[in-house]
Amino acid sequence: MALAMCPLCSDDEDIEAVRPLDGGGRLLKHRCGFAWEHREPPVVPRKDPIRSFDELKSRFPRAEDVDPGQMERVTRLKERYLAGRPDLDPAVADYWAKYQRIFSPDGLWTCDPRVLKDFANSEVGARPGNQATFNSAWNDMGDAAAGEATRQTIEYLLRGPDDVPLEDRLGHLLSGTQPFAMTGFKEALLTRVLCVMHPDRFLTILKYTTDAGGKREIARLVYGLELPAPESVNWTLGRLILWSNNLLLALAGDGFANRQHAAAFLWWAKDRLGGRGAA
Repeated sequence: MALAMCPLCSDDEDIEAVRPLDGGGRLLKHRCGFAWEHREPPVVPRKDPIRSFDELKSRFPRAEDVDPGQMERVTRLKERYLAGRPDLDPAVADYWAKYQRIFSPDGLWTCDPRVLKDFANSEVGARPGNQATFNSAWNDMGDAAAGEATRQTIEYLLRGPDDVPLEDRLGHLLSGTQPFAMTGFKEALLTRVLCVMHPDRFLTILKYTTDAGGKREIARLVYGLELPAPESVNWTLGRLILWSNNLLLALAGDGFANRQHAAAFLWWAKDRLGGRGAA
């Protein structure tokens, strides 16, 4: 499915599918209030072959692809960064431990639905940004219905079918192919759930690409690696999100107190190397 973008704002965040249209397509609405008809472009024969999951993964940039000179500059920056004492919020561990219990198989289906809404609007440990679309949908649906949809979304992400890889379950929730998916519970919130449940595996960088600095921009500015665009043929956003996380995690390496600390270093390094600061 093609990525939708508000024609008025040129923004692809917080877009809600209002209803399907006769003859195909959907009526979409952006958080700014503008609504429009979105139809898929005609199918054009592909010049490139459809590549398998394993082949695409093998073609994704690797840590070994970084230029040795660039890696040396990043290493010097890392030494400077780690020489200072990390400013870590002691409340993060307790908050995430709380939500690890809430998102567990037993806790998810018995928790007060309001704690799920609270999670979507919290900035503890990782900032998901404005969640106006989610909040509006929650208020329209009510606690019971919105809580149920959010529970199903989180359950599918964390414990979906074994034969569907995590990156593809994430992609399904992002693309809207799962009818139960909670409106507005998208990339930043889904990634934040993964950060909470797998704190040793996921960096607290919640977007793949963004002007403020997502995983794609960090890979380019810090390590000189060009990652695929979200709309590239054969790639899906769920795969790009997870594979870029794994790549940056490997490149950042050891020595950090936790993944928030490593993510803070990558943002810090982006501002220095991206701005041509001295390493």
